[in-house]
Amino acid sequence: WFRALALGVSFLKCLLIPAYYSTDFEVHRNWLAITHNLPLSQWYYEATSEWTLDYPPFFAWFEYALSHIAKYFDPQMLVVENLNYTSRATVFFQRLSVIFTDTLFIYAVHECCRCVNGKRAAKDILEKPTFILAVLLLWNFGLLIVDHIHFQYNGFLSGLMLLSVARLCQKRYLEGALLFAVLLHFKHIYMYMAPAYGIYLLRSYCFTANNADGSLKWRSFSFLHVTLLGLIVCLVSALSLGPFLVLGQLPQVISRLFPFKRGLCHAYWAPNFWALYNAMDKALTILGLKCNFLDGTKIPKASMTGGLVQEFQHTVLPSVTPLATLICTFIAILPSVFCLWFKPQGPRGFLQCLVLCALSSFMFGWHVHEKAILLAILPLSLLSIQRAKDAGIYLILATTGHFSLFPLLFTPPELPIKILLMLLFTVYSFSSLKSLFRREKPLLNWLETIYLIQLVPLEIFCEIIFPLTSWKWHFPFVPLLLTSVYCALGITYAWLKLYVSVLTEKIPVRQKTE
Repeated sequence: WFRALALGVSFLKCLLIPAYYSTDFEVHRNWLAITHNLPLSQWYYEATSEWTLDYPPFFAWFEYALSHIAKYFDPQMLVVENLNYTSRATVFFQRLSVIFTDTLFIYAVHECCRCVNGKRAAKDILEKPTFILAVLLLWNFGLLIVDHIHFQYNGFLSGLMLLSVARLCQKRYLEGALLFAVLLHFKHIYMYMAPAYGIYLLRSYCFTANNADGSLKWRSFSFLHVTLLGLIVCLVSALSLGPFLVLGQLPQVISRLFPFKRGLCHAYWAPNFWALYNAMDKALTILGLKCNFLDGTKIPKASMTGGLVQEFQHTVLPSVTPLATLICTFIAILPSVFCLWFKPQGPRGFLQCLVLCALSSFMFGWHVHEKAILLAILPLSLLSIQRAKDAGIYLILATTGHFSLFPLLFTPPELPIKILLMLLFTVYSFSSLKSLFRREKPLLNWLETIYLIQLVPLEIFCEIIFPLTSWKWHFPFVPLLLTSVYCALGITYAWLKLYVSVLTEKIPVRQKTE
C-alpha cells in the first residue's frame, strides 16, 4: 500500500506540470545558470538578476549538479542573461527535477512509518496509524501546491528533515545529527529547529544514563560522544563554507543568507503574531484618523499592505526591529527547550519541542514566509497519530496553515485545483484521525469547529464576492489582510494549546523509571 500511495501522488505531481508557477521558478532557473557558468568565487556576487543566490552552499552545489542535466533539455535556460526565460523543455525539466528529488521525501516517510508504535493495531488497513501517517505526509496539501504548482524544493528538504528525525527515533544519533547538519547547509531556515536537536542530542546521547527517578545522571557524560558530534558539525561546515572562507568571501555569503533589509513581513503576510500586530496598527491608524488624533498627511499610504517586500514604520504601535523579533523568538522557544531537558519523554518529547521551536520561530521571526508553516505541520503529523490531544491541535494547525497558502495561487485555472485538493486532504485528515481516536472524546470542541467552518465563507468572500465589488480597486489588499489575520488567530491558538499541553503534562512514573 505504501508503494501505491507514493506512485499515486507522483502521478498527481506529473499532472500538475502545466500548472501556474511563481517567480520562484525563475529564481531557480537563474541559480542553475549562475552555478553552471560562473566560477565558485562569483556565485554569491552575481547580480544580473534581482533573484540572487541566497541559499547556503550545499543548495548551490545541488543546483550545479542539476544544471549538468538541464543542459540536455534546453541549454538556453543556463544563460545568465536570459532573464525570465521559459520554454516547454525548461518547464518540463524543472518540474521533473522536483518530482524526482521527492524520492528522498518518500523514503523518509517510509522510515518515519517504521518508527510508529504498533500497539494500536487495526484490522482495516485504512485505520492503521502507519497508513494514516503515510497519507498525511505523502499527500500533504501544502507540499503539493508549494512545490508542484508554486514551485520550490521543500519536499526534498523536508525529506532530509524527516529522515534525521526518524534516525533519532531509531537511536541512530550520529546519523540523525549528520543529516540535520547537512540540511542546515542546504537551507538555513531549519536553524529554527536547531535548539530542539541540540538539547535532545545532549540529553539523550552525550549523557548516557538517567537516575531511577528520571533525572539526569551527571556522571554519565561522555566526552567521546560530544567529540563525535562536534566533529560532524565541524566537518560538514568546513565542507560547505570552507571554500568561501579560503576565498575570503564568508561575510558576503552571510550577507546573502540574512538580508535584514527585506522588512518585517513578506509580501504576503505570514499568518503569525506580526500579522495581528500590523492589523492592530492599521485599525488604530484608521481610528486615529477618524477621531483626528493623527495627521493624515504624515502617514504613508498602504505602507504595510501594498504587497511589497520592504522596510516600513508602524504608525501607532512601536516599529519592530530584527533584534526585537530575535528576542521574542528566543523567549518563545525557551520553555519548550526547558521541558525537553527537565521532562524528557524520548522521541515524543523531542517531536513536541521540534514543533514548538518551528512554530515559535514562525510566530515571531523576521520576514517569515507563509510557506514556513510547513516546518511545523509536517513533524506534527507524526504526533497526531499518537494521541487524541495532539490530533486535535494538528487539525487546527494544518487546516488554517494550509488555507493561509491560498493567496500564493491567485490565477483562475488553479482555483478549483487548490480548493479540491484542500477539501480532499482536510476531509481525509478529519475522518481518519476521528476514526483512529473514536473511543476517546471529540478531537475539537464546538468553538474550534465553528472557527474552522468560517474559513468557507471567508474563501467565498475573497474569491467570488470581493472581485465583483468596487472595493477591488480601492482596497486590493483586503483579501490578503483578512486571510492572514483570520488564519493567524487559528495558528496562534494552536501554538498556545500545544504549549499548554506540553507544560502541564505529567510524566508517568513507569516512563520515568525507564
